[in-house]
Amino acid sequence: MSEKKKWFTLDFGLSKKQSVTESSRCGCGSASGGCSSHTNKTSNLSKSEYTISADEFDAAVEDSMASETNKDGFQQVFNVPMDRRTAFRKLTASLLIGAGAVQTSCSPFAGEETKEKAQIDWEEQFKGNYKLMTQEEKQATVDRLVRAYQLRKKENITMSAKDATKDVLFGYAFNISKCQGYMNCVNACVTENNQDRNSEMQYIRIHEMKDGQGFKFNEADDNFYHEVPAAGHFYMGTQCFNCDEPPCVDVCPVEATWREEDGLVVIDYDWCIGCRYCMAACPYDGRRFNWSKPEVPEDEVNKNQHYLGNRMRKKGVMEKCTFCIQRSRSGKDPACVEACPTGARIFGNLLDPDSTIRWVLENKQVFRLKEDLGTEPKFWYFMD
Repeated sequence: MSEKKKWFTLDFGLSKKQSVTESSRCGCGSASGGCSSHTNKTSNLSKSEYTISADEFDAAVEDSMASETNKDGFQQVFNVPMDRRTAFRKLTASLLIGAGAVQTSCSPFAGEETKEKAQIDWEEQFKGNYKLMTQEEKQATVDRLVRAYQLRKKENITMSAKDATKDVLFGYAFNISKCQGYMNCVNACVTENNQDRNSEMQYIRIHEMKDGQGFKFNEADDNFYHEVPAAGHFYMGTQCFNCDEPPCVDVCPVEATWREEDGLVVIDYDWCIGCRYCMAACPYDGRRFNWSKPEVPEDEVNKNQHYLGNRMRKKGVMEKCTFCIQRSRSGKDPACVEACPTGARIFGNLLDPDSTIRWVLENKQVFRLKEDLGTEPKFWYFMD
């Protein structure tokens, strides 16, 4: 490998699975249980010396996973590790919602739409973690949310549950030489991802820094209101880098955030308990916490949504950039890439050797922030 490609350390999932050696088998041709000699041998082996075949190991893993994925939403909710206060709050909220739903559905004065809304609220309260749902359960959940929006707002939305596509690993590159600080990317991101207007939440930050002084984020101006580009300054954008080894995922106590097969780090908003551990663990300031219910004027709501992306959030959960999952999984660029007037932002499939981002990574001098932490961010910087 040439010197200029030393940065290219991503594991594209090509590691090989170890196989069981022939020395672990006896004359019967089986690793265990094939003849009487196994019973005598294994009884004398210590726990650390005992081995099982690859097939037996895979079967055990499948059985273990099945016991988890077969849990319904109610079991998943109340089997989640949490402290007593949180558990009591969840139980109380669930009982109140359940009681209200039952009372409403049985009331002779309630209309059909009111009863349907109460039933949706009940089913939503006890749905499981999205990553443990079957495809049928995912679609049923999306259909409920679409119907709930219709009942509440008298408006139609479209919502996707599209999974990651095989042989796709999303990556991003940012050309510092071209960014002029125009903020089109920030505005497009806010609009595309239905971010709260009252708190002015923003997933993207544009940092204005002085020429010749390096990357001093503690001295950068992130809220400039003057004409750009300013003389003697350069601009650098940050957001969630959708790391391959995301520390935010490791610290989540309820597994409400995880890395998808296409490299996107996502959040199940209905599973998040708002502890903000992920926010503290992120070394890139890539996560946002909504302290109040996000408010978006109805005529500004982006009605093209994804369950794990830009759907309307509730109060007290984490949010972040997902490289516009509702767009990227449909073959489009993220909104910030499309809106950038200078072409400073490049997005694509890292596994496609003919993609523009691969050309940049292989032909430009690129770097990543805090690469020594081992987070493997899929967001590179370069200059012309």
